Amino acid sequence: MYVSNDASKKVIQYNSRQQTEMSGTSDFGLSTRLKKNNRLLEKKRIFKIFNAPILKKTKFMKMIQNRFWLSLLGGLMISLPAFSQEKPWMLGPFERAENQDAIIKPIENTSFEDPMTGKKVNWESMATFNPAAIVKDGKIQVLYRAEEKLGEMEIGGHTSRIGLAYSEDGETYTRKTQPVFFPMDDDQKEFEWTGGTEDPRIVEQEDGTFVLTYTQWNREYPRLAVATSSDLKNWKKHGPIFRKWKEGKYHNLETKSGAIVTEVKEGKLVAAKINGKYWMYYGVPHIWLASSDDLIQWQPVENHEGNLVPVLSPRPGYFDSWLVEAGPPPLLTADGIVVLYNAGNSKEIGVKELGNRIYTGGQALYAADKPWKLLDRSSVPFIKPEKDFEKSGQYVDGTTFLEGLVLFEGTWYLYYGTADSMVGVVTFPQD
Repeated sequence: MYVSNDASKKVIQYNSRQQTEMSGTSDFGLSTRLKKNNRLLEKKRIFKIFNAPILKKTKFMKMIQNRFWLSLLGGLMISLPAFSQEKPWMLGPFERAENQDAIIKPIENTSFEDPMTGKKVNWESMATFNPAAIVKDGKIQVLYRAEEKLGEMEIGGHTSRIGLAYSEDGETYTRKTQPVFFPMDDDQKEFEWTGGTEDPRIVEQEDGTFVLTYTQWNREYPRLAVATSSDLKNWKKHGPIFRKWKEGKYHNLETKSGAIVTEVKEGKLVAAKINGKYWMYYGVPHIWLASSDDLIQWQPVENHEGNLVPVLSPRPGYFDSWLVEAGPPPLLTADGIVVLYNAGNSKEIGVKELGNRIYTGGQALYAADKPWKLLDRSSVPFIKPEKDFEKSGQYVDGTTFLEGLVLFEGTWYLYYGTADSMVGVVTFPQD
């Protein structure tokens, strides 16, 4: 387990107050900048103490100084939390905040007029979860899936819409009172009604256009679809991504969870081209691969027999023994393409201690010039449900369902859904 839960470390502190844009904001405490400053000041204090002039006057004192340094380093290794990453190419280590709580929770005092029924609905009264994230106008924008209360708490049995919360500092989140993306009386209603629009991921093109992948759910087939926007408010829906491919060969098969490969340019994440194409990891219970020239029309990667080829599959004996599912947009790094993925466990053939159906997080590394070539893979989860809010809600087995990753002011923010009910975040500094 590589997400710290040690209260003794000086990290940002969450506050569980959840209010709307009209009535206030959601705040989670001390800033990441303060955390970095604390670490720097501590280093400077130690350096001054053990390089004082009195310790440099004689060979004897120099010997004592050297021994003292060794003693100090040993003591630091024992007394400070040890944060290590399983493999050097992995992103992280991610850290939980002290007294961590969900940053977005269901509320019942927001409503809007549903264009499909003409009725006023409390659109985020039951669940707010599975978030995408992007940086726009100097703010983190979190797009989260929301469900209204409709009788029994049944997964997939409610209408999903996508809401928006934003933060200027990575600590305080303000929520829009109306959803920004939802089923409408348009040319996509046959795919989106009555189940809704689910599980967004988002990337930015170099020209500033935002590309949203999401699941259309009409209670018959879940279909992966694409929409674009220049402002995160007004959207053009382009429909199911495989509808036209080979006369709809995969149109009526279950597809979801589209994660488009990104790279860091000028301090922000943008969609990356590899060998002249964009690439997307998608699907569950295996992860498949697709390519595109324009981020709208996609072609699944097939073998010579014309069949889909999974690029990541469940592994008996590991935490991902039941299923794997694409997470947030993957990142092109000096080591290759780092894919953060969601992993389901079956204790009979996986990790007994985790239990059945629990969702944790893994990481996989692919060749930078061959997105289908798996180079390495984590053997243990780097994040898993530990907090109460990660194990209570619609999905009682527990989830840390990864969907959003942003680089903001020198810190990586990883956003995830918890138990199909709330939104959480963990962080690590870029340097």
